[in-house]
Amino acid sequence: MTSPSTAALAALPLGTAAATTTPAPRDTEYDGTVTVLSRKPAADGVTSLVLAPRDGVPLPRWQPGAHIDVVLPTGTVRQYSLCGPTAVTDCWRIAVLREPAGRGGSQWIHDEVREGSELRIRGPRNNFPLRKASRYLFVAGGIGITPLLPMIGEAYAAGAEWSLLYGGRSRASMAFLSELAGYGERVTVRPQDEYGLLDLAGHLGEPDPSALVYCCGPAGLIDAVEAHCATWPAGSLHVERFAATPGQHPGDGEGDEPFEVELRSSGVTLTVRPGQSVLGAVAAAGAPVMSSCEEGICGSCETAVLAGEIDHRDSLLTDDERAAGDTMLICVSRARGGRLVLDL
Repeated sequence: MTSPSTAALAALPLGTAAATTTPAPRDTEYDGTVTVLSRKPAADGVTSLVLAPRDGVPLPRWQPGAHIDVVLPTGTVRQYSLCGPTAVTDCWRIAVLREPAGRGGSQWIHDEVREGSELRIRGPRNNFPLRKASRYLFVAGGIGITPLLPMIGEAYAAGAEWSLLYGGRSRASMAFLSELAGYGERVTVRPQDEYGLLDLAGHLGEPDPSALVYCCGPAGLIDAVEAHCATWPAGSLHVERFAATPGQHPGDGEGDEPFEVELRSSGVTLTVRPGQSVLGAVAAAGAPVMSSCEEGICGSCETAVLAGEIDHRDSLLTDDERAAGDTMLICVSRARGGRLVLDL
Protein backbone atom coordinates (compact mmCIF):
# COMPACT_ATOMS: atom_id res chain seq x y z
CA MET A 1 0.00 0.00 0.00
CA THR A 2 1.27 3.45 -0.84
CA SER A 3 1.16 5.70 2.20
CA PRO A 4 -1.32 8.57 1.78
CA SER A 5 1.47 10.75 3.11
CA THR A 6 3.60 9.71 0.17
CA ALA A 7 0.71 10.43 -2.15
CA ALA A 8 0.27 13.85 -0.56
CA LEU A 9 3.97 14.54 -1.03
CA ALA A 10 3.70 13.67 -4.71
CA ALA A 11 0.71 15.97 -5.04
CA LEU A 12 2.59 19.00 -3.77
CA PRO A 13 3.65 21.33 -6.58
CA LEU A 14 7.37 20.92 -6.15
CA GLY A 15 7.39 17.24 -5.24
CA THR A 16 11.14 17.49 -4.83
CA ALA A 17 11.93 15.08 -2.04
CA ALA A 18 15.49 14.95 -3.34
CA ALA A 19 15.79 18.67 -2.74
CA THR A 20 15.51 18.04 0.98
CA THR A 21 19.19 17.15 1.04
CA THR A 22 20.65 19.78 -1.32
CA PRO A 23 20.98 22.34 0.08
CA ALA A 24 20.39 21.40 3.71
CA PRO A 25 17.26 22.68 5.42
CA ARG A 26 17.58 25.70 7.66
CA ASP A 27 18.38 24.77 11.24
CA THR A 28 16.67 27.73 12.88
CA GLU A 29 13.12 29.04 12.98
CA TYR A 30 12.12 30.65 9.69
CA ASP A 31 11.03 34.29 9.62
CA GLY A 32 10.61 35.47 6.08
CA THR A 33 8.57 35.70 2.94
CA VAL A 34 7.08 32.74 1.11
CA THR A 35 5.34 32.45 -2.21
CA VAL A 36 1.98 30.70 -2.48
CA LEU A 37 2.70 27.90 -4.95
CA SER A 38 -0.84 26.56 -4.96
CA ARG A 39 -4.25 27.27 -3.53
CA LYS A 40 -6.82 24.48 -3.63
CA PRO A 41 -10.19 23.85 -1.97
CA ALA A 42 -9.85 21.16 0.69
CA ALA A 43 -13.55 21.23 1.64
CA ASP A 44 -16.42 23.69 1.74
CA GLY A 45 -15.00 26.79 3.38
CA VAL A 46 -11.50 25.32 3.66
CA THR A 47 -8.63 26.23 1.36
CA SER A 48 -5.20 24.62 1.41
CA LEU A 49 -2.09 26.64 0.59
CA VAL A 50 1.34 25.34 -0.36
CA LEU A 51 4.06 27.82 0.59
CA ALA A 52 7.69 27.94 -0.57
CA PRO A 53 10.50 30.24 0.61
CA ARG A 54 11.22 33.00 -1.86
CA ASP A 55 14.99 32.49 -1.62
CA GLY A 56 14.74 28.76 -2.44
CA VAL A 57 16.61 27.59 0.67
CA PRO A 58 14.75 24.61 2.20
CA LEU A 59 12.62 25.34 5.24
CA PRO A 60 13.42 23.99 8.72
CA ARG A 61 12.52 20.43 9.51
CA TRP A 62 9.40 20.02 11.65
CA GLN A 63 7.52 17.40 13.61
CA PRO A 64 3.80 16.52 13.61
CA GLY A 65 1.75 18.99 15.63
CA ALA A 66 3.84 21.99 14.60
CA HIS A 67 2.26 25.25 13.47
CA ILE A 68 3.46 28.41 11.80
CA ASP A 69 2.54 32.07 12.22
CA VAL A 70 1.11 33.87 9.22
CA VAL A 71 1.70 37.60 9.61
CA LEU A 72 -1.10 39.58 7.99
CA PRO A 73 -0.51 42.98 6.34
CA THR A 74 -2.04 44.64 9.41
CA GLY A 75 0.67 43.05 11.55
CA THR A 76 -1.74 40.72 13.30
CA VAL A 77 -0.74 37.08 13.44
CA ARG A 78 -2.67 33.86 12.93
CA GLN A 79 -1.46 30.31 13.58
CA TYR A 80 -2.05 27.41 11.23
CA SER A 81 -0.97 23.80 11.63
CA LEU A 82 1.42 22.33 9.12
CA CYS A 83 -0.49 19.51 7.45
CA GLY A 84 1.74 18.24 4.66
CA PRO A 85 4.32 15.47 4.79
CA THR A 86 7.10 16.15 7.29
CA ALA A 87 9.71 14.84 4.83
CA VAL A 88 9.18 17.79 2.50
CA THR A 89 11.21 20.86 3.40
CA ASP A 90 11.13 22.83 0.17
CA CYS A 91 7.50 23.78 0.78
CA TRP A 92 4.90 23.65 3.55
CA ARG A 93 1.15 23.08 3.42
CA ILE A 94 -1.47 24.69 5.65
CA ALA A 95 -5.26 24.70 5.49
CA VAL A 96 -7.44 27.66 6.44
CA LEU A 97 -11.09 27.52 7.48
CA ARG A 98 -13.06 30.64 6.64
CA GLU A 99 -14.52 31.84 9.92
CA PRO A 100 -17.19 34.50 9.28
CA ALA A 101 -17.46 35.17 13.02
CA GLY A 102 -13.69 35.32 13.48
CA ARG A 103 -11.41 38.33 13.74
CA GLY A 104 -10.88 38.67 10.00
CA GLY A 105 -7.64 36.78 9.43
CA SER A 106 -9.12 33.73 7.75
CA GLN A 107 -11.44 35.83 5.64
CA TRP A 108 -8.51 37.94 4.43
CA ILE A 109 -6.62 34.81 3.41
CA HIS A 110 -9.65 33.43 1.59
CA ASP A 111 -10.43 36.71 -0.16
CA GLU A 112 -6.96 38.06 -0.93
CA VAL A 113 -4.43 35.24 -1.19
CA ARG A 114 -3.92 33.66 -4.58
CA GLU A 115 -1.28 31.51 -6.28
CA GLY A 116 1.78 33.73 -6.58
CA SER A 117 0.89 35.83 -3.55
CA GLU A 118 3.59 36.48 -1.01
CA LEU A 119 3.11 36.01 2.72
CA ARG A 120 5.33 36.55 5.71
CA ILE A 121 5.49 33.50 7.96
CA ARG A 122 7.37 32.50 11.12
CA GLY A 123 8.07 29.11 12.58
CA PRO A 124 7.65 26.28 12.98
CA ARG A 125 6.81 25.89 16.68
CA ASN A 126 5.27 22.85 18.29
CA ASN A 127 2.98 22.98 21.32
CA PHE A 128 1.25 19.71 20.40
CA PRO A 129 4.01 17.15 19.87
CA LEU A 130 3.35 13.51 19.12
CA ARG A 131 4.78 11.38 21.92
CA LYS A 132 5.98 7.85 21.27
CA ALA A 133 3.43 5.11 21.94
CA SER A 134 2.52 1.69 20.62
CA ARG A 135 -1.12 2.71 20.12
CA TYR A 136 -2.79 6.00 19.19
CA LEU A 137 -6.44 7.01 19.26
CA PHE A 138 -6.99 10.16 17.21
CA VAL A 139 -10.16 12.26 17.38
CA ALA A 140 -10.66 15.19 15.01
CA GLY A 141 -13.50 17.65 14.59
CA GLY A 142 -13.71 19.87 11.51
CA ILE A 143 -10.50 21.78 10.77
CA GLY A 144 -8.98 19.99 13.77
CA ILE A 145 -7.91 17.33 11.30
CA THR A 146 -4.96 19.50 10.21
CA PRO A 147 -2.49 18.84 13.06
CA LEU A 148 -3.56 15.19 13.19
CA LEU A 149 -2.90 14.51 9.51
CA PRO A 150 0.93 14.46 9.85
CA MET A 151 0.59 12.60 13.17
CA ILE A 152 -1.27 9.85 11.37
CA GLY A 153 1.47 9.75 8.75
CA GLU A 154 4.07 9.41 11.50
CA ALA A 155 2.14 6.65 13.28
CA TYR A 156 1.64 4.84 9.98
CA ALA A 157 5.34 5.07 9.10
CA ALA A 158 6.34 3.84 12.57
CA GLY A 159 4.10 0.80 12.30
CA ALA A 160 2.10 1.80 15.37
CA GLU A 161 -1.45 0.70 16.00
CA TRP A 162 -3.77 3.64 15.44
CA SER A 163 -7.27 4.72 14.51
CA LEU A 164 -8.95 8.01 13.72
CA LEU A 165 -12.49 9.15 14.46
CA TYR A 166 -13.20 12.20 12.31
CA GLY A 167 -16.37 14.27 12.59
CA GLY A 168 -17.73 17.40 10.94
CA ARG A 169 -20.97 19.14 10.15
CA SER A 170 -21.28 17.36 6.80
CA ARG A 171 -19.08 15.29 4.52
CA ALA A 172 -18.62 18.29 2.22
CA SER A 173 -17.22 20.38 5.08
CA MET A 174 -14.59 17.82 6.09
CA ALA A 175 -11.13 18.41 4.65
CA PHE A 176 -8.69 15.88 3.21
CA LEU A 177 -11.16 12.99 3.05
CA SER A 178 -9.58 11.70 -0.16
CA GLU A 179 -6.14 11.47 1.49
CA LEU A 180 -7.57 9.77 4.55
CA ALA A 181 -9.42 7.24 2.41
CA GLY A 182 -6.05 5.70 1.59
CA TYR A 183 -5.72 4.49 5.18
CA GLY A 184 -8.76 2.26 4.84
CA GLU A 185 -10.68 1.03 7.88
CA ARG A 186 -8.40 2.72 10.38
CA VAL A 187 -10.25 5.95 9.60
CA THR A 188 -13.87 6.35 10.68
CA VAL A 189 -15.58 9.33 9.05
CA ARG A 190 -18.77 10.42 10.82
CA PRO A 191 -20.44 13.58 9.44
CA GLN A 192 -22.95 14.87 11.98
CA ASP A 193 -25.76 15.24 9.42
CA GLU A 194 -25.49 11.50 8.71
CA TYR A 195 -24.55 9.98 12.09
CA GLY A 196 -25.21 12.57 14.79
CA LEU A 197 -22.67 13.13 17.55
CA LEU A 198 -19.45 11.17 17.55
CA ASP A 199 -19.44 7.85 19.39
CA LEU A 200 -16.49 8.68 21.64
CA ALA A 201 -17.11 5.77 24.00
CA GLY A 202 -17.07 3.33 21.09
CA HIS A 203 -13.85 4.76 19.65
CA LEU A 204 -11.89 5.37 22.84
CA GLY A 205 -13.13 2.41 24.85
CA GLU A 206 -11.78 1.66 28.31
CA PRO A 207 -8.58 3.20 29.78
CA ASP A 208 -5.53 1.74 28.07
CA PRO A 209 -2.10 2.47 29.61
CA SER A 210 -0.41 1.66 26.29
CA ALA A 211 -2.42 4.21 24.29
CA LEU A 212 -2.20 7.95 23.79
CA VAL A 213 -5.26 9.98 22.80
CA TYR A 214 -4.82 13.03 20.54
CA CYS A 215 -7.76 15.34 19.94
CA CYS A 216 -8.20 18.62 18.08
CA GLY A 217 -11.44 20.34 17.19
CA PRO A 218 -14.21 22.51 18.63
CA ALA A 219 -14.33 23.16 22.37
CA GLY A 220 -17.39 20.96 22.85
CA LEU A 221 -15.63 17.97 21.32
CA ILE A 222 -12.48 18.48 23.38
CA ASP A 223 -14.53 18.89 26.56
CA ALA A 224 -16.33 15.62 25.79
CA VAL A 225 -13.07 13.77 25.14
CA GLU A 226 -11.55 15.18 28.33
CA ALA A 227 -14.58 13.99 30.29
CA HIS A 228 -14.35 10.51 28.77
CA CYS A 229 -10.62 10.28 29.50
CA ALA A 230 -10.87 11.58 33.07
CA THR A 231 -10.18 8.09 34.42
CA TRP A 232 -7.35 7.32 32.01
CA PRO A 233 -3.74 7.32 33.25
CA ALA A 234 -2.25 10.79 33.67
CA GLY A 235 -0.64 12.00 30.45
CA SER A 236 -2.79 9.84 28.18
CA LEU A 237 -4.74 12.70 26.62
CA HIS A 238 -3.27 15.45 24.47
CA VAL A 239 -5.46 18.19 23.02
CA GLU A 240 -5.06 21.36 21.01
CA ARG A 241 -7.69 24.07 21.36
CA PHE A 242 -8.70 26.82 18.96
CA ALA A 243 -10.07 29.00 21.76
CA ALA A 244 -9.38 29.52 25.45
CA THR A 245 -10.87 27.10 27.94
CA PRO A 246 -13.96 28.66 29.57
CA GLY A 247 -12.96 30.09 32.92
CA GLN A 248 -9.28 30.27 32.00
CA HIS A 249 -9.41 33.71 30.39
CA PRO A 250 -8.36 36.59 32.61
CA GLY A 251 -11.64 38.48 32.18
CA ASP A 252 -11.81 42.15 33.10
CA GLY A 253 -9.47 41.93 36.05
CA GLU A 254 -12.17 42.21 38.68
CA GLY A 255 -10.82 40.70 41.87
CA ASP A 256 -7.23 40.66 40.62
CA GLU A 257 -4.50 42.26 42.70
CA PRO A 258 -1.57 44.29 41.36
CA PHE A 259 1.84 42.64 41.47
CA GLU A 260 5.44 43.35 40.53
CA VAL A 261 7.33 41.77 37.66
CA GLU A 262 11.11 41.94 37.56
CA LEU A 263 12.67 41.57 34.12
CA ARG A 264 15.97 40.04 35.18
CA SER A 265 17.92 40.60 31.95
CA SER A 266 16.68 44.16 31.53
CA GLY A 267 17.06 45.10 35.18
CA VAL A 268 13.59 46.66 35.14
CA THR A 269 10.78 46.13 37.65
CA LEU A 270 7.18 46.78 36.54
CA THR A 271 3.83 46.92 38.27
CA VAL A 272 1.06 44.93 36.59
CA ARG A 273 -2.29 46.51 37.36
CA PRO A 274 -5.63 44.68 37.73
CA GLY A 275 -7.06 44.19 34.24
CA GLN A 276 -3.61 44.58 32.67
CA SER A 277 -1.68 41.59 31.32
CA VAL A 278 1.97 40.93 32.03
CA LEU A 279 2.43 41.03 28.28
CA GLY A 280 0.89 44.49 28.09
CA ALA A 281 3.08 45.79 30.90
CA VAL A 282 6.22 44.28 29.40
CA ALA A 283 5.44 45.63 25.93
CA ALA A 284 4.73 49.09 27.35
CA ALA A 285 8.17 49.02 28.94
CA GLY A 286 9.71 48.36 25.53
CA ALA A 287 11.00 44.88 26.30
CA PRO A 288 11.07 42.62 23.23
CA VAL A 289 8.58 39.75 23.50
CA MET A 290 6.73 37.77 20.85
CA SER A 291 2.97 37.41 21.08
CA SER A 292 0.05 36.43 18.92
CA CYS A 293 -3.31 35.08 20.14
CA GLU A 294 -3.31 36.89 23.54
CA GLU A 295 -5.76 34.21 24.73
CA GLY A 296 -3.33 31.72 26.22
CA ILE A 297 -3.63 29.11 23.48
CA CYS A 298 -0.80 29.63 20.96
CA GLY A 299 2.30 29.71 23.18
CA SER A 300 4.01 32.56 21.32
CA CYS A 301 4.58 34.56 24.52
CA GLU A 302 5.71 31.65 26.70
CA THR A 303 8.35 33.04 29.04
CA ALA A 304 10.74 31.46 31.52
CA VAL A 305 10.00 32.28 35.16
CA LEU A 306 13.00 32.52 37.48
CA ALA A 307 11.14 33.12 40.75
CA GLY A 308 7.63 33.62 42.09
CA GLU A 309 4.39 31.67 42.12
CA ILE A 310 2.37 31.65 38.91
CA ASP A 311 -1.41 31.92 38.60
CA HIS A 312 -1.74 29.92 35.36
CA ARG A 313 -4.74 30.98 33.25
CA ASP A 314 -3.75 29.57 29.88
CA SER A 315 -5.30 26.73 27.91
CA LEU A 316 -2.03 25.29 26.65
CA LEU A 317 0.37 24.10 29.34
CA THR A 318 0.05 20.60 30.74
CA ASP A 319 -0.53 19.91 34.42
CA ASP A 320 3.11 18.85 34.75
CA GLU A 321 4.34 22.04 33.08
CA ARG A 322 2.19 24.14 35.39
CA ALA A 323 3.38 22.24 38.43
CA ALA A 324 7.02 22.83 37.43
CA GLY A 325 6.39 26.57 37.77
CA ASP A 326 9.25 27.59 35.49
CA THR A 327 7.33 28.96 32.52
CA MET A 328 4.15 30.94 31.88
CA LEU A 329 2.09 32.47 29.09
CA ILE A 330 2.35 36.12 29.98
CA CYS A 331 -0.62 37.15 27.83
CA VAL A 332 -3.11 35.75 30.37
CA SER A 333 -1.38 34.30 33.43
CA ARG A 334 -0.58 36.32 36.53
CA ALA A 335 1.18 36.03 39.88
CA ARG A 336 -0.25 34.33 42.96
CA GLY A 337 2.09 36.25 45.20
CA GLY A 338 3.20 39.82 44.92
CA ARG A 339 6.15 39.31 42.60
CA LEU A 340 7.44 37.36 39.62
CA VAL A 341 10.92 37.33 38.12
CA LEU A 342 10.99 36.70 34.38
CA ASP A 343 13.88 35.78 32.12
CA LEU A 344 13.45 38.89 29.98
